[in-house]
Amino acid sequence: MTDIDEAVDWRGQVISCGTCAHAALQAAGRCRLRHACVNDRYARRIDRFFTWNPELANAHVRHPHFEVRAIAAKHADIFLLPPMLEDPEEAVRWNAVRRLPRRYAVRLRDDPHREVRIRVAALLDEADLIPMVRDPDYYVRLMVARRVGPGLLARMIEDKEPEVRRMVAVRAPVEWLIRMAADADADVRYEVSKRLPGDLLARLKRDPDWRVRFEVASRLPVAQIADLAGDEDILVREMVASRLSPSTIPLMLEPPILEPPILEVVS
Repeated sequence: MTDIDEAVDWRGQVISCGTCAHAALQAAGRCRLRHACVNDRYARRIDRFFTWNPELANAHVRHPHFEVRAIAAKHADIFLLPPMLEDPEEAVRWNAVRRLPRRYAVRLRDDPHREVRIRVAALLDEADLIPMVRDPDYYVRLMVARRVGPGLLARMIEDKEPEVRRMVAVRAPVEWLIRMAADADADVRYEVSKRLPGDLLARLKRDPDWRVRFEVASRLPVAQIADLAGDEDILVREMVASRLSPSTIPLMLEPPILEPPILEVVS
């Protein structure tokens, strides 16, 4: 047999419909071996069982198999969910907290599993995210940086993870960007260069990353880009050349001299 043809429970034992407590459901078409079965070890089959029989979820919130508890949490009465926040399995804790009022999510800010904290960070209001600005996991902090306002973003300008600082550069008020123009990471500086006002771009002319210099060459006032014409990167040079070409520079032309008309002398 292949895995998909198996009908075994979470302990590896063959499932028998004849001894199942839900045998009556099979006769009513509300469960089916290898398709919708609460005793199966495959989560998809368990999920289908509770989709067909959501009223049975309450009776399974303390089931010994964590997949059953986790999926039962998606259907059980809400008053049964708070104790599930202490479940040893992260999938159970998450499925429980996502259905509870937001105040319960605060209890999982320090959850030992990063996936739970990442998802909790997507639920909490900004005031409740303050402790998560210093979360040990970079992706949790990245989620925080995507959601908080300027007050908390200011605390993340010097985050040790470049991806977090890059998100700060994307979302921070423009007046902060000059503080990040010398960031050690090229991706962060590139995001800064895309948002920095044109009159402040000059300080990035010698940036070691060609993308930053290209952005400078494309947005800095024309009068300040001539020294980039010899840049080591061809794309930067081409951008400078295109902006400095005669066709892009308005010329002050003298008005044409109009010759007086030649009058034909009629004899």
